[in-house]
Amino acid sequence: MLSHVTPLVRRARGVLLRLVRRRPLAILVGALLAVPAGWLEWSGRFGAWWVEGLSLVAGATGVALIWIGLTGARPDWVEPMPRD
Repeated sequence: MLSHVTPLVRRARGVLLRLVRRRPLAILVGALLAVPAGWLEWSGRFGAWWVEGLSLVAGATGVALIWIGLTGARPDWVEPMPRD
């Protein structure tokens, strides 16, 4: 059942990992997600539960992408300093 979903999840993860390495693009995509999500949340026009949930997820993802674009990605591993 889930065997056809796994490649899609892996591909989406790869796209996201490549996106956060390109800082200006991460900021742009983050803003493109966060601004409409903020408008949906604060405009009050759309009161459906799924619209609010989708805007919260898009907004949080957008803010996270903006943050990682501004601060940079942390390395996966930092070599410990050798002791003499």
